[in-house]
Amino acid sequence: MAGAVLMMTSGVAIVGSKAVISQATGSITQRNLLGDAGKTLAEGGSDLKGPIDMLLLGVDARERWAADDVRADSIIVLHIPATHDQAYLISIPRDTEAQIPAWPKGNYAGGVDKINAAFQVGARNGGGWEGGAQVMAQTIKNMTGVSFDGAAIINFGGFKNVIDALGSVRICPKQDVKSTHMSYVDGKPMWNADAKKTGKPRTPVVHKKGCQEMEGWAALDFSRQRYGLANSDYDRQQNQQQLIKAMAKKASQNGTLTNPVKLNELIKAAGKAFILDTGGVSVEDFVFTMRGVTGNELIMLKTNGGTYNAKGNGNEALDEQTLDMFRAVRQDKLAEFVFYNPEVISNRK
Repeated sequence: MAGAVLMMTSGVAIVGSKAVISQATGSITQRNLLGDAGKTLAEGGSDLKGPIDMLLLGVDARERWAADDVRADSIIVLHIPATHDQAYLISIPRDTEAQIPAWPKGNYAGGVDKINAAFQVGARNGGGWEGGAQVMAQTIKNMTGVSFDGAAIINFGGFKNVIDALGSVRICPKQDVKSTHMSYVDGKPMWNADAKKTGKPRTPVVHKKGCQEMEGWAALDFSRQRYGLANSDYDRQQNQQQLIKAMAKKASQNGTLTNPVKLNELIKAAGKAFILDTGGVSVEDFVFTMRGVTGNELIMLKTNGGTYNAKGNGNEALDEQTLDMFRAVRQDKLAEFVFYNPEVISNRK
C-alpha cells in the first residue's frame, strides 16, 4: 500500500509532466500480483477510463520468519468510481471463510479456510508475495465478483518507514488500546520478545483515547491491535483504514505529493517492503489519472455493519448488505449504495 495508496487516494497534484512523475516513481518494484483476477478487456482492463479497483494487502513478514509462511493481516479493496473524484476503502475481515482455489505451485488442491490463509497458500514453494497476492486476488474475485485493475503489497515494517518519512500522522483512538506486541524498556518501545531478553522491567504500551500525533512505530502498532477492542478485528479494520487516510492527509498537506523529490523519498522509504501491480498500465498514467482524488474525500466503509457475523465455527461470513456493497462496486454504483445505506460509513476521523 504505502506509496500507492498515498498516490491514489491523495490527488497527487504533482507539478509537471508524466515524465516527471515517472522519474519520481521509478524506484517502485513491480510484479504480477493479480494473475487471473485482473480485469478483462470487456471489464475495462485495457485502460483507466472507467472505475478503478485495487487490492491492497498488508503483510507481517519479519526477517526471522520463513518467507513462505506469511499471511495477509490487512485486506482492503480500494474503489474509485469512473468519475475519478472519490475513493472508497472496504476491508475484508481476515477470518472470513473462503473457498481458496487450487494452486498447483503450492501443492494445494483447493479448500475452505480463513481468507488470510490464501496468501500463505500462494507464497509456498517459492511463490513469495507475488504468488500470495495472486491466490488472494482470485479468492476475493470468486467471493465478491470484483476483478482488479491493480494491487499493492507492503510489509508492516515498510509502513513504519513511510510514516517516519512523513514525520508523524494524526490518529484519534476511540478507546484506550493496550498493545499486545510492544512494551517500554527504559522508556524505549520494543517488541515484547526483544524486551524480555533485556531482563529489565517492562511497561505496557498503551495508545490513549483521543486525537494525537503518532510516530511510525506507534501508529503501526495501534493499527495492528485487535485484542481488547470492543469489536476486535472489525475495529482493527477501521483503525487500519483510519491510518491510511491519515497518511494520505499528511502527505497531501505537507507537500510530499506535489514535489517529485519528496515523493521519491517516500517511495524509497518503503523500499523492498513495497510491491505494486498496475495491471499493465504505466505507473505515471495511474498517478495522472488519480489526480482528481483527494485524501479528504477518502470514504471508509464497514463490512458486516462493523461487527461479527460468525458462522459458528470460528469463521466469519460476509452478510447480505456487504455482498450488496460489493455488487455495487462491480456495477460502479457504490455512491448510490452508500447514500441509501449510510450506516456502512465508518465514523473514524
